[in-house]
Amino acid sequence: MHDISLNRDVMVIHKALAAKNRKLFDDNKVFAVNIMGAVGSGKTALIELLCDKMKEVKIGVIAGDVISEVDAKRLRKKKKPVVGINTGKECHLDAHLVDHALEKLPLAGLDFLFIENVGNLICPVDFELGSHLNVVVVSVSEGDDTIEKHPAIFLTADAALINKIDIAKAVDANVDKMVADAKKINPGLQVIPVSIKKDVGVDDFIRWLKDARGKN
Repeated sequence: MHDISLNRDVMVIHKALAAKNRKLFDDNKVFAVNIMGAVGSGKTALIELLCDKMKEVKIGVIAGDVISEVDAKRLRKKKKPVVGINTGKECHLDAHLVDHALEKLPLAGLDFLFIENVGNLICPVDFELGSHLNVVVVSVSEGDDTIEKHPAIFLTADAALINKIDIAKAVDANVDKMVADAKKINPGLQVIPVSIKKDVGVDDFIRWLKDARGKN
């Protein structure tokens, strides 16, 4: 009598699905950006502003959340193709969920796909989606020690936006410290202080984003 192992490496499966997603993006010439950050950091507001400012390109959105459609409804007001994903109990998106969402998007007609991950600075780190870039949004209102407390997500990111710099003094946050912490964790990280609400620094991010797409 022989034992039969039913064990499968879940992360290997996820990586394979992520590679499948990436090929689909590349085949359709869609530049996919995974936008991560805690609840309230400004992820949805960032995508809204990108939709307003990047009028010369065609944008699609995947909006991930645990149970609600609140963010997806907000983004649909921008008249862009939006697919909402509810993860249930999971605190992150994964390649499988993104794969199913892609079936509902007109990929062949898009230039950029913004994937809003679930609000969390820990869980999304281990799950590749197939995106070309990983971007983290962190708000000064989360505390200027937030970056040094969550190094893993900044290690895997290509860019970090330090948001709400217009209220930094009011919440006693040191923006320079946050920039330095991010650079210490990941010297190659593109770090851009912004105020999404006031539209400060977002043009710098857009220029970097377009440049990154051109190099892809």
